[in-house]
Amino acid sequence: MQHSSDSARRRRVRTTLGVAVLTASALFGGTAAHGAAGPSGGGTAAAGTAAAQSAVQQRTIVRDDLQALFRQAGVRGTFALLDVKTGQTTVVDRRRAEQRLIPASTFKVPHALIALETGAVKDENEVIPYGGKPQPFPEWEQDMNLRDAIRVSNVPVFQTLARRIGVKREKQWVNRLGYGNRQIGSVVDQFWLEGPLEISATEQTRFLSRMARGQLPASQRNQRTVRELLKIEEKDGYTLYAKTGWGMSTKPGIGWWVGWIERGDRLYTFALNIDVNADEDTKKRIPLARELLSRLGALPAA
Repeated sequence: MQHSSDSARRRRVRTTLGVAVLTASALFGGTAAHGAAGPSGGGTAAAGTAAAQSAVQQRTIVRDDLQALFRQAGVRGTFALLDVKTGQTTVVDRRRAEQRLIPASTFKVPHALIALETGAVKDENEVIPYGGKPQPFPEWEQDMNLRDAIRVSNVPVFQTLARRIGVKREKQWVNRLGYGNRQIGSVVDQFWLEGPLEISATEQTRFLSRMARGQLPASQRNQRTVRELLKIEEKDGYTLYAKTGWGMSTKPGIGWWVGWIERGDRLYTFALNIDVNADEDTKKRIPLARELLSRLGALPAA
């Protein structure tokens, strides 16, 4: 009877561990590291660990056949797609998908939320000054509200907000949101443009899955506001939310397009980044990402 009781307990422990591994994988949409069995571990324990690792690895699918689309576009880059319902992540060029890069204007997604949460801006309609200095794009040379600043990706307006927020609160909120490497340095109006803040494509998808579901540690009202600001398309049974980014401080530059798709009962978050060797490369971000989203079933076939 004692032997039977011990065996039952061991089975329950193995089952609990297996559930924990699968739960972690579903939450984070990627692989997890596991310690090897100790010297006294038996064959059954080793087999259980291998099975758990296999289950976790199946949560990430590598589709390097789709690198052909990047080659056709004449750019190098990566793409990550998280199916939030299943917890499965699909990546093109896994190594690059896990490489942290400056977020550039994709940081406007959490930054808008931080500005609202800290009171740096009253609401999405408050007009924010750009500062009056010459800008690389004429549309940036005007004061505008948060809604328009996101639409045209107005960097100087968000730099004004960053100075209002201040280094201390920026650090607190980037850490609280668990965004990328959580590093902002000491220059409050440059850290997302020149570093040290960095985030990977897969990390973008996980952060956006929390934003899309209202699961960030911030007020529901402000999360809804930011989601609404990011909505760019609603048709054919789906709604698309997205934000571009263009990092110019590195060679080559970095072009981003990140966001999510709500389609029926499914939620897909995505992140594309490419090398920008010429300004014309930035025009390739959205068409390339749309084609990938269509090929992977997140968007209807064109």
